Amino acid sequence: MTFIRHLLSVIRFMQLPRAQRRLVFYSEGKNYWPHLEGLVRSCLDGFGLPVLYLTSDPDDPGLLLTHERLYSCNIGDRAVRTWLFANLDADVMVTTTPDLENFQLKRSRHRVHYVYVQHSMVSLHMIYRTGAFDHFDTIFCAGPHHCREARALEEQRKTPPKILVEHGYGRLAAIIAEAKAHRQSRAQKDPCRVLVAPSWGPNGIIETRGAELVEVLLAAGFEVILRPHPQTARLAGDTLARISDQHGGKARLQVENNVAGRDSLHRSDVMISDWSGAALEYALGLEKPVVFIDVPRKVNNPEYRKIDIDPIEVTIREKIGTIVDPSDLASLPGIIRATVSQASNAETLASLRQEVVFNIGTQDEIGARYLSQLLS
Repeated sequence: MTFIRHLLSVIRFMQLPRAQRRLVFYSEGKNYWPHLEGLVRSCLDGFGLPVLYLTSDPDDPGLLLTHERLYSCNIGDRAVRTWLFANLDADVMVTTTPDLENFQLKRSRHRVHYVYVQHSMVSLHMIYRTGAFDHFDTIFCAGPHHCREARALEEQRKTPPKILVEHGYGRLAAIIAEAKAHRQSRAQKDPCRVLVAPSWGPNGIIETRGAELVEVLLAAGFEVILRPHPQTARLAGDTLARISDQHGGKARLQVENNVAGRDSLHRSDVMISDWSGAALEYALGLEKPVVFIDVPRKVNNPEYRKIDIDPIEVTIREKIGTIVDPSDLASLPGIIRATVSQASNAETLASLRQEVVFNIGTQDEIGARYLSQLLS
């Protein structure tokens, strides 16, 4: 029945007048809506563009948005989606999904202009797979590092030059805009609230030291918000289950599975992370401290050292936080207390934010204007 529903959605999509399906957005699911929402709304309201929004997630908030110029549908993540990508008849597709042409999702047999929108501020050449961006026509860059990296990747991989748009990063702008409303006074006696928000993979914090980390933090009297990456929940569910079995009944531990949400960012005092782009959002958006557990780098592109550029997630760590050896988790409580009690370096972080991120607050208008120009 699910296959039939997805198929009927695609049939209805293909039956729309061609003029209504010139601009298509595709999202893998609800966790990517925060990166596309501002662009979608700006296209609809600021530039009067008809928008087709496709998702592979029935819980995607984008499906709930109503607008006279918007058509949205769930196409699933299997054969129906694969067929639609290969046969898409549109002018422009916008997506946060990398690896176009590398796996199931291919460029259309029709002439479509593919635009990649960043869903993280991390660099393009270490965490992403080899060739992740080779087959896009335009890349929206969150900051100057993405522009440098994209050009270096083109040179290294001998691919045609792409159009690079100095776009920005919508999720960061949203975090900054919400910060004032979420600021709350907390009594000095209140326990420190620690947000554990790592990346995923065999060397990630949760996968390698998760149970020990949570034990150390709870034993120190901290409130702990554990926010595993969705891929961790899929690939390391046994580790999460052990943590839940051991500590699940404790009031000071909360497990948050909605990484698209931002409430825990605002409610916490400090973040513990590894190589996750969430650390950059936290420090640059909220001007709060980050403690990095120095697990091995997350490397999905074994050729990344061929690009003579250090990834931003490597170079920025000492500027926005403290680095702790994973064998020394016992030192974490003292480091966290010292970090939280230190005078804020908000001015330094705000200055750094201006250096590494484009167009904070105006990124959606800039992106939508570019898409409008593509269609004109």
